[in-house]
Amino acid sequence: MSTALEQDPAPVRSPPLLGFWYAAAPSSDVAPGAMKGVMLLSTPLLLCRTKDGRVSAMLDLCPHRGMPLSFGRMEGDRVECYYHGWQFEADGRCAAIPSLVSDSPIDPKKICVTSYPCQDQDGYIWVYMADSRYPDRPIPPLMRHPRPSSPYLMFQHSQMLSSTLDDGVVGLMDPAHGPYVHQSSLWRKPASQHDKAKTFEPIPNGFRMIGHAPSKNSPPYQLLKWVSGGGELTTTIDFVLPNQRYEFIQCGSLWVSIRVLMTPITEHETRMDFCAAWNAFRWLPFGTSIFRYFAKGFLAQDKVAMDRQSIGLKHKPPFRLVGDADQQAKWYHKLKAAHVASLQTGQPFDHPLKGPVTLRWRS
Repeated sequence: MSTALEQDPAPVRSPPLLGFWYAAAPSSDVAPGAMKGVMLLSTPLLLCRTKDGRVSAMLDLCPHRGMPLSFGRMEGDRVECYYHGWQFEADGRCAAIPSLVSDSPIDPKKICVTSYPCQDQDGYIWVYMADSRYPDRPIPPLMRHPRPSSPYLMFQHSQMLSSTLDDGVVGLMDPAHGPYVHQSSLWRKPASQHDKAKTFEPIPNGFRMIGHAPSKNSPPYQLLKWVSGGGELTTTIDFVLPNQRYEFIQCGSLWVSIRVLMTPITEHETRMDFCAAWNAFRWLPFGTSIFRYFAKGFLAQDKVAMDRQSIGLKHKPPFRLVGDADQQAKWYHKLKAAHVASLQTGQPFDHPLKGPVTLRWRS
């Protein structure tokens, strides 16, 4: 790949893609018989869970006077509006209007709140945000977080970033900030930087860093190798539209599976959702607590960096993208553009990555 300095008028930040599943909230945020108002893609949503555990999502606005339904309550498995007591089924259909007299010609069932496809999977409540311009587009299957064997431990953590979705995703895949943002005696230091070469290949709606031996200046990876008895250690990293990064680390029968989501809340707010599952170190006392401590500290460093970057980005500076270290950022923006173009033209998706490519950078 070229390593020449490039100043692009692009990448232009573009709205989050519609026609995809997004994690609206951790599953634990909505108990049986409860509901929760959330914001997703600048849309107010109400997440509900029936007493038998089924989840649903609807627009968090009563069609009567616009009162947020999240101020109301669950009456059985129905949502009751705080303002006038209108009740709605899980599918958004109005079930009762208390102010109507018995012989009223108005049929409440003809009044509906917009509802959204909703699933509870892998520790999150997912909502499908359809693109109204393409009503015939089928709903894609919801990708699963890879967990190849049981039993395993799992940890989730979410934190808000002062960032657009595009800037959050680009920060997520940036390979060069580690020695500076994540300085630690247990992690990388500027002095430990060295040349790296990683091979990437196209996958549907994304790209993959092909399985490789992790860097020697990454002690947590080397610890897994030591615990496994010195077997071959490999890590594979995928990015998939619209916002998901998967890392799968394996050494013999031991594995660690990490998924990070950049979830668009509003135009300038993004939630970073981190979820890790692992079958290694299950014997370690307080293993999950130890993992939580280090993971939260690591993610907090990313939050500080992105929140500080957002101060500069308010001035809309042009980007200078430098060689291979920034190539994944370019691919991300091109993937988004190719997806939109395919929908608009009806032509096959023109993947920006045509075959295996090796990128080289120093970190």
